[in-house]
Amino acid sequence: MKKSESSSSFGPGGLDLTKAFFKPIHHSAPPSPTKRHTKVSVIGAGNIPGESRLNLIQRNLVMFKDIIPPLAKYAPDCILLIVSNPVDVLTYVAWKLSKFPANRVIGSGTNLDSSRFRFLLADHLDVNAQDVQAYIVGEHGDSSVALWSSISVGGVPVLSYLERQKITYEMDTLENIRKEVVGSAYEVISLKGYTSWAIGYSAANLARSILRDQRKIHPVSILCKGMYGINGGDVFLSLPAQLGRSGVLGVTNIELTEFEAQQLRDAAKTILEVQSHLDL
Repeated sequence: MKKSESSSSFGPGGLDLTKAFFKPIHHSAPPSPTKRHTKVSVIGAGNIPGESRLNLIQRNLVMFKDIIPPLAKYAPDCILLIVSNPVDVLTYVAWKLSKFPANRVIGSGTNLDSSRFRFLLADHLDVNAQDVQAYIVGEHGDSSVALWSSISVGGVPVLSYLERQKITYEMDTLENIRKEVVGSAYEVISLKGYTSWAIGYSAANLARSILRDQRKIHPVSILCKGMYGINGGDVFLSLPAQLGRSGVLGVTNIELTEFEAQQLRDAAKTILEVQSHLDL
């Protein structure tokens, strides 16, 4: 995808929208000088019903120690797309073991959760899911954060519109939609024994954005230290990020309410506590 000289500004000397809309992540490498990256390594293993995401840590940690270092040695310019659960912790593990720049280690995160979220919202609002803009961020798990404040349908911000029109809505109803998103994977596992098709499609969608340099925005697990007051250590959580040939090109400057930002910080503390017990 070729950018014109003025594609990110309002004319000569204008505002650079790329810098206005996106912020970089820590420990990033400069953009790749080549346009011939064709390899993305997807690390994933699973299929265990009744086993929580956090229960998977130790078993997958052993596997990652065997896989990631030689992968980084023999494919030093590749981009790692982590799918194994718990994806946020294991994306951090892959980053530490590979010693890659942070923009080249990405977790599938809440990309699939956000797709399910848009589908459920569209069903409730009786619209097409493609017309719904909505994100689930934070941890891929029970403490995920639904960004209700930024949901829009056909360009109309939903909650602020309802408030302006003095139309009441129940936060419990909204929270039940989020819980339905979280519970959908467990439901599939209880019926099928494992999840595969949906996450496979989601991972392929992410790989396509990277390989084709599409610069699409996906909610994926990235190094988010220093963002929205997240401090205290290196932690990977999902935020809407622009993906391209160099991996993570930038993180959208999405506005969170203080409640949403606090939920994100709480999730970061939980994951940092888990990481403190890892043998890396």
